[in-house]
Amino acid sequence: MRKYIINSAFLLSIIAIIVSCQNQETIDLQNYMSNGKDIYKAKCQNCHGENGEGLGQLAPPLTDSVFLKANKTRLACFIKNGANETFVIHGKEYKEKMPAFPELADIDVAQVMVFVTNSFGNKLGFVPYTKVSKDLQGCK
Repeated sequence: MRKYIINSAFLLSIIAIIVSCQNQETIDLQNYMSNGKDIYKAKCQNCHGENGEGLGQLAPPLTDSVFLKANKTRLACFIKNGANETFVIHGKEYKEKMPAFPELADIDVAQVMVFVTNSFGNKLGFVPYTKVSKDLQGCK
């Protein structure tokens, strides 16, 4: 019995060490995803849908990783400043204006951007808020 308890404690210690060995980027990704989901629900979900499916001809879906990847450096600008241009997503044109969210801090924009680009079938990875801040400085 004593040997069983010692082996169990040893095994649990090894498992705890392995689980706690996440790198900082993985931890940041998890935090961004969690906070980004909350921001998405509050600011984006009414138009883009709970599952990123969009809203008919009014708001495009967020399920096109090709579009998201091609516009990754512009996504922060779209989120913070809105957009008033035509987008072609999944072969459909979307011409409605996207509202701006100037109240969002750079970190908020980064978090919602990471959530969107890693949800709804997208897997575009982590983007730190420092990169998003730089992208926002280049907005037109």
